[in-house]
Amino acid sequence: MAPIALLSVSDKTGLVPLATALQRHHNFQLLCSGGTGEVLEGAGLTVIPVAHHTGAPEMLNGRVKTLHPRIHGGILAERHRLEHLEDLQRQAIPPIDLVVVNLYPFEATVAQPTVSWEEGIETIDIGGPTLLRAAAKNHAHVSVLTAPSQYGPFLQALSAGAIDLQQRRRWALAAFRHSARYEAAISQWFATQLGEDPGPLHLLLPHGQPLRYGENPHQQARWYGEPGSGWGAAHQLQGKQLSFNNLLDLDAALTTVREFPPKQAAAVVVKHTNPCGVATGADLATALERALGADPVSAFGGVVAVNQPLDGAAAAQLAAIFMECVVAPEVTAEAQDLLAQKPNLRLLTMTPAAVASAPAQQLRTILGGVLVQQPDDQPVDRSSWHVVSNAQPDAALVEELDFAWRVVRHGRSNAIVVAKDHQTIGVGLGQTSRVGAAQLALAAAGDRAQGAVLASDGFFPFPDTVQLAAAGGIRAFIQPGGSKRDGESIAACNDHGLVMVHTGRRHFLH
Repeated sequence: MAPIALLSVSDKTGLVPLATALQRHHNFQLLCSGGTGEVLEGAGLTVIPVAHHTGAPEMLNGRVKTLHPRIHGGILAERHRLEHLEDLQRQAIPPIDLVVVNLYPFEATVAQPTVSWEEGIETIDIGGPTLLRAAAKNHAHVSVLTAPSQYGPFLQALSAGAIDLQQRRRWALAAFRHSARYEAAISQWFATQLGEDPGPLHLLLPHGQPLRYGENPHQQARWYGEPGSGWGAAHQLQGKQLSFNNLLDLDAALTTVREFPPKQAAAVVVKHTNPCGVATGADLATALERALGADPVSAFGGVVAVNQPLDGAAAAQLAAIFMECVVAPEVTAEAQDLLAQKPNLRLLTMTPAAVASAPAQQLRTILGGVLVQQPDDQPVDRSSWHVVSNAQPDAALVEELDFAWRVVRHGRSNAIVVAKDHQTIGVGLGQTSRVGAAQLALAAAGDRAQGAVLASDGFFPFPDTVQLAAAGGIRAFIQPGGSKRDGESIAACNDHGLVMVHTGRRHFLH
């Protein structure tokens, strides 16, 4: 008896070459559902419609197709058990040797903002997961394929003479994972639609890649994510394998540079997840030169993100200093040629579309659990700002404050940023006191602090930071406000004739 392959796929990628090889080189009969069969018949292959095989037509607008004993008996029968074979013989059910299934695109459908409840419900696959689970359960006798990437290895193994049991187990594992992810997506969508508590957190992320190492060389690490979304859509053009720290720094750099619209050239240098140099410029090369020059000592061995295509002039800035990683929306051929001289430099591209497609939640692990929150990524809203000092800022000073505010929200708390001419000149980050962070930022700025602005990610609990900054030459402050002692800081500003703006929004980053 010729072997039978059951094919019922939503994603038709690689379907015709697989089915052609199965039928013409391995003598398989092709048992197909409606849409899959039409594609294969159009390619000149002979197919057996599921309805002909079961003797029961598709019902309920396609809701019932493969849910039939002639299908599931053929899949679930254990070939070494005489009673199973006798059951098949009595019911005239031929065994099915291969199941190729991927599911309706539920996640893609419900991700559309205009999708209705009814459309979401109709995209829930019933027969597909049932087929997958049946074939995966009986993997000792049946191969199950759920992704086009598996088709080539399956055909190679088939041509070699036999499918190894261990390989069938791996494909069964992939099928259970495919089904589990699908069910998790449905339950989460239901909870969202009903306004219910989201319930259990299902983390069913495809395996991305092993990393060079974790935070330290003795720690093993892996990266998990969505292909085609966020860092899963990044392309590494050159350089060593990424490490755990590389990805953390790249993410911090990219998140910071996204504060600036692409029409305004901006560059960010990050060290240990903190921005150490941020600047804008008339062009990308200028912005990058200013960002690197903001703190050249800290920039050494850092990670860079830019918000415009990396061209030759900008790449020349990077070729002159040791950097770990660079990420840009695009990289020109000239820039690639220049940076190819630094083969250890990890050079990546990440499109704005890939950034925008990343899931809108943040997860962090703690002992025995996971913390989940919405990202702090709402755009700067100047309409909520209030000038609380007697002195009023002009338009140019407001732009300076805006720049500093966009940067300080990406520094570890307590965070202080001193900026001038749209360039950071001093940063104090991750300190246990706000005045301590200000001391570090002002010391780094030195004489450059004359006429600069100071941004704080949290309110001033005391007037000491204002007094310290005034002595250092700062002319304006931007901070959330909200302290019981705001009046003391405002009074200190007024005593020195300085500007203070309250934003009404805190940006702690732990």
